Amino acid sequence: MPNTTRRLLVVDDDPSLLNAVADCLRAEGYEVTTARSGPEALARLAASVPDLVISDIRMPRMDGYMLARNIRNAPRTALVPIIFLTARDQKADRINGFRAGVDAYLVKPFEPDELLTVISSILNRVERTHAEIARLTGAATPSDQAALPDEELTDAEWRIAGAIAEGLSNKEIAAELGISIRTVEKHISNVLSKKAFGNRVEIARLVFERKPPT
Repeated sequence: MPNTTRRLLVVDDDPSLLNAVADCLRAEGYEVTTARSGPEALARLAASVPDLVISDIRMPRMDGYMLARNIRNAPRTALVPIIFLTARDQKADRINGFRAGVDAYLVKPFEPDELLTVISSILNRVERTHAEIARLTGAATPSDQAALPDEELTDAEWRIAGAIAEGLSNKEIAAELGISIRTVEKHISNVLSKKAFGNRVEIARLVFERKPPT
């Protein structure tokens, strides 16, 4: 499905970063709406439900955690995917983000390619879920069903996945494996793409459910 059908909401109180992220996404063909606060984001959501929300955490009046909980607690928006894009890189911040219901957690400064890969993975997963629901309800033919990717991970990618399952941050993984943070981010993007995952939680689940080869 073309990106032009995908509507994204970007929330950040920093106008420069907000515009930079919005411009990056629009260049990929996404339809982008912006908000500079949590309350403004909720107003945007009340007017139109997007396919995905990208939000900062540290914002006045209503932080990203509260915004995410509001989105999850409202029946109309409960299933909308949420990505945190934030400068907060502590383990506790990530845990709180996932507890609030976010699907992915990216740290600023971010790599545009990683953000675009995560967005694509999440939206593709949602599309496959909808196709499967349609199939189960008899509303789709076999030709409508999307094939689920199942590409094997490399040894390096399994090591990264194992570290994620242990709860390590990108910085901690880089230090433990003796590689750059950029390399860690690239491996994570590869895993997300190969397995069509939307976040680190799914990577951790993969490790718990299937031990990597020795």
